[in-house]
Amino acid sequence: MMADSEHLYPDARDPRIMVAVPRERRAAIAALWAFAERLTKLLADAREPLIGQIKLAWWRDMAAMLADDPAALPKGEPLLAELAASWAGRGALDTLVDAAEAMLVADDAAAHDAAARAFGGALFALSGVPADGGARWGLVWGAALQDGASDAQHFFAAARNLPPPPRVLFTGNKALLMLDRWAGAIAAHDGERRWRREGLLLLRLGLFGR
Repeated sequence: MMADSEHLYPDARDPRIMVAVPRERRAAIAALWAFAERLTKLLADAREPLIGQIKLAWWRDMAAMLADDPAALPKGEPLLAELAASWAGRGALDTLVDAAEAMLVADDAAAHDAAARAFGGALFALSGVPADGGARWGLVWGAALQDGASDAQHFFAAARNLPPPPRVLFTGNKALLMLDRWAGAIAAHDGERRWRREGLLLLRLGLFGR
């Protein structure tokens, strides 16, 4: 995984993004994106796909338990407790696990590309916008999982080649619009961070939505 990967892809828990999330949804969004981060770390740390799949299977079981029987969740896992507070009785978290597993077992560039888009799509769909809105973000996320800058270029190039999702997809969800446009800005410079410009972009989007 690339160095400082946690800074390579935009995260909804960034305060500049979270302020655009309605107050009543912030706990759920924070828990969801913490879950995405946990899955990302699992992928980054997996040296053997089989071990990674076993860990992902556990999280898939937890997602099913959250949806169907949250009282039976094991105690002592802070993330599970955080998810239970906002996601108990709600399904579809397993779609994020499935996309993570697809990324883990992908064996060629096309499969990696599709899995990265699927992870972004699942995360954005769970966050409240159509899955199409998460493709660019997913590709930038995929770049963060590569072992070196040269391996990440495919993902950044694919993200650059995607047209920006239409603004209408993000109606009522400015935070996700900000995440998509932020991901596009990162891809435009092959992952080279331009912190001041990114900050100004987020400020403009936050204030004016464009």
